[in-house]
Amino acid sequence: MSNAAKADKIRAGNGFVAALDQSGGSTPKALAQYGVPETAYDGDDQMFDMIHAMRARIAQAPDFNGDKVIGAILFEMTMDRNMGGKPSAQYLWQERGIVPFLKVDKGLEDAANGVRLMKPIPDLDALCERAVAADVFGTKMRSVIDAASPDGIEAVVAQQFEVGKQILGHGLIPIIESEVTITIEDKAEAEALLLETLKRHLDALPGGTEVMLKLTLPETANHYHALTQHPAVMRVVALSGGYSRDEANRRLAQNTGVIASFSRALTEGLSADQSDAEFNKTIGETIDRIHAASIAG
Repeated sequence: MSNAAKADKIRAGNGFVAALDQSGGSTPKALAQYGVPETAYDGDDQMFDMIHAMRARIAQAPDFNGDKVIGAILFEMTMDRNMGGKPSAQYLWQERGIVPFLKVDKGLEDAANGVRLMKPIPDLDALCERAVAADVFGTKMRSVIDAASPDGIEAVVAQQFEVGKQILGHGLIPIIESEVTITIEDKAEAEALLLETLKRHLDALPGGTEVMLKLTLPETANHYHALTQHPAVMRVVALSGGYSRDEANRRLAQNTGVIASFSRALTEGLSADQSDAEFNKTIGETIDRIHAASIAG
């Protein structure tokens, strides 16, 4: 019953998905943006303690609730820790009405053929079993497209769907993230190839199967609109991808049926030095703006 309620929230919820899944490589940058320099911690253990404290502070802010935030993507260590006196995923769903997801990829391979594929995930089955036990609803995994390469984009999407089927086997909903780098000259061409490739792989899924898609905000408004209507797509979410929050929100509002799944743009303006009142005011205003852009279409 809980999974059915979570699925209903994701399909029809009037809000966006928060990305709180910065991992080892991106954590120092996320902390620096939060006003915590690398000199403030000694080693990975302290670093992860500090990033968890930031995430827990966000998750416990008054406006971070299921009215406007329908889902949240967690890093593995976040799933294994507590928020508000409960395991993180259970706290989000039971206390906040927010559907929890888990980042499962292990990072990216070196660039080849215009793309960066996912590294192998040798412990995926065990990780999925832990996620199910922790009341997580779905997963997220990221690949990157750096050029309008037909073979490269096919390799990215094929790998994502192959791993996605393994995740589906555990009763989890995979968020398939094929990020197009926002600075490449042939971004629009890459997005055209990605759209057709995603359609092909979605059409090949068995009837009744559902996945989610996480995509870069496109050059042409509503470029991915057909995917929001596909029977195999539970929801399409957008990453901010390096755009400022204002630019990401502007682009998002032009894409009907697509909602935000922002990371850096969500935490922009937050600081470890802020009082609770200042912090809660800043994150509340950010949530309002991202929510407004998500429902604009």
